[in-house]
Amino acid sequence: MQKRFPILSSSSYGAGWSANRRIAIIAAVVAVLLAVATVVAWLSGSNNGHQDPDSAAPAPASSTSSSEAAPKPAAGSGSVPHPPRIAEPVAYAKAAAQMLWSYDTRTTSRDQQLAGMRAWMTSETKYADWASIVGQVPDPVLWSRMADQDQNATGTALEGHYPGAFKQALTEDPSAITKAYIYVVTVNGKQQIAWKKGGAGAEQRAVTLAVQCRPSHDCSLAAIAPNVTQ
Repeated sequence: MQKRFPILSSSSYGAGWSANRRIAIIAAVVAVLLAVATVVAWLSGSNNGHQDPDSAAPAPASSTSSSEAAPKPAAGSGSVPHPPRIAEPVAYAKAAAQMLWSYDTRTTSRDQQLAGMRAWMTSETKYADWASIVGQVPDPVLWSRMADQDQNATGTALEGHYPGAFKQALTEDPSAITKAYIYVVTVNGKQQIAWKKGGAGAEQRAVTLAVQCRPSHDCSLAAIAPNVTQ
């Protein structure tokens, strides 16, 4: 059976979360939620967090820096969809999860994949953790091997919700979110993968995202959390 190299295997969520960006995102979420101990433990990969059922699956190794800069927009975005104009956090998170779980090495180069993904990010650099996104994309050598096999995948978001810790803290102080307007959303779904000679497979997926949705603005992606929290 041809070996598959799915993007965003949950066991690699923390690999791309750089120290500086992680501190910035955690600080923002803490300010939003107020429940300091709970949220820091949560975003730091607390043992209380639920893991994706496929967490034991091997993640693609990357030899590139997690702080790798995104290609210039001129590189195009290939099969990566443009970010939707959505102002509701859960709906945007579901669309973002589908984007993150989808790729097509037959029509899209690695640079195009990164450029397309970067377009979904918030323009507020204080909250944008690009390293957590790029860390999920296979390195150039592995991407080339995937392309040799015409590997492609389609993600489907089946359900999205605010994790319990987020809802509880937001209930305790609804006004706390007005500093950064960052919402934490967990999305559950599946990823269908195909490659040469009729090869195919499907895997369950789950991801926790930080989504920024300021009033009167479309939402944007801020980061991928290092662990899935239900």
